[in-house]
Amino acid sequence: MQRSAQAVWHGTGIDGKGSLTTKSGALSQLPYSTHARFVDEAGTAGTNPEELLAAVHAGCFTMALSFQLSNAGLVPGELDTKAVLTMEKLDAGWTITGMHLSVQGTVPGASAEQFGELAAKAKAGCPISRALNVPITMDATLRA
Repeated sequence: MQRSAQAVWHGTGIDGKGSLTTKSGALSQLPYSTHARFVDEAGTAGTNPEELLAAVHAGCFTMALSFQLSNAGLVPGELDTKAVLTMEKLDAGWTITGMHLSVQGTVPGASAEQFGELAAKAKAGCPISRALNVPITMDATLRA
């Protein structure tokens, strides 16, 4: 299986701007820039690679958790995951140093312990988790 995306950039690293497009059309000339990456915390200037990586990780992990729950005979009502990527300026340059997943779920018939165990399995088995070479922390909360 292969998936693809295209990035087009115009101008310098500091002043330039680009767009991101995926074959599926989920992203279609989505703007991104250095300003969106390092200055505009509100996200109104477009996206940035780190925001997209956090979204991809949240989506992949949540789907993996859904499979873990289903394989355990449980049907999740709702799974809500927030992924927070940390990037720091190190001697080698800007570096992604960690990712934190925070998941809350409504899963009838599941205990908090079982939910936590299955979430840990999903975190370990998620293809994006395995692709990242950074510490990944997590908290999992089962909603009543």
